[in-house]
Amino acid sequence: MVTDENVAAHRETFDRIREVRAQAIEHTRLARQFALERRDLIRGLIEEGLSQADIARELGVTRQAIQKMLAC
Repeated sequence: MVTDENVAAHRETFDRIREVRAQAIEHTRLARQFALERRDLIRGLIEEGLSQADIARELGVTRQAIQKMLAC
């Protein structure tokens, strides 16, 4: 049975869970932002005449990975 005493005894753990959740949400927001920036940078390189294969070689990834990055 859950009592107020049980919850109070674990207050620090609940607070840490909330903190970690907030950090995860922020991390997800930043990851999306960086993916958009990466996509825009890759598109800029393509507009300047580089191929997906050229970009992939320089970044050490596959051409398919570049295609996926562009799809985001």
